[in-house]
Amino acid sequence: MEPTSYRAIALDVWREFLGIPYRWGGDDPLVGFDCSGLVIEGLKSAGILPREGDWSADVLLNGVFKDSPRLVDVRSFTPGSLLFWNRGTPPRIGHVEIVWAVLNGKVFTIGASGGGSGDTDLARAIDDNAYVKIRPAVLGWVACVDPFNR
Repeated sequence: MEPTSYRAIALDVWREFLGIPYRWGGDDPLVGFDCSGLVIEGLKSAGILPREGDWSADVLLNGVFKDSPRLVDVRSFTPGSLLFWNRGTPPRIGHVEIVWAVLNGKVFTIGASGGGSGDTDLARAIDDNAYVKIRPAVLGWVACVDPFNR
């Protein structure tokens, strides 16, 4: 099917990466993605981000999309919106996932998750059950933006 929007292009790209292993600092479908690497690849494919560049979850929210409206009502979340979580001390944006669907008020995301800084090879990703997957969103996100409506 031919994509009908930039959003559809990104969602198609993200869907193709289901099952790819998590890899800390990863931005390559051949060796694995971390959370921001996955997000960036879809946004680059859709022309939302330039072809060259690498951004952390924190830079995406507080730099690239700093002027984008923050969505607060789950009913306004649409597929392709980005959810962000704080990680560490002091709190900083340390994780991002893509809204895949909202069903009866429950948010589902696609994201490279389950891993951490120790996940630098396939064996460790397998041990940690860390890969690109769709799951119900973990509560506690701190921001949501729609990169396709700016």
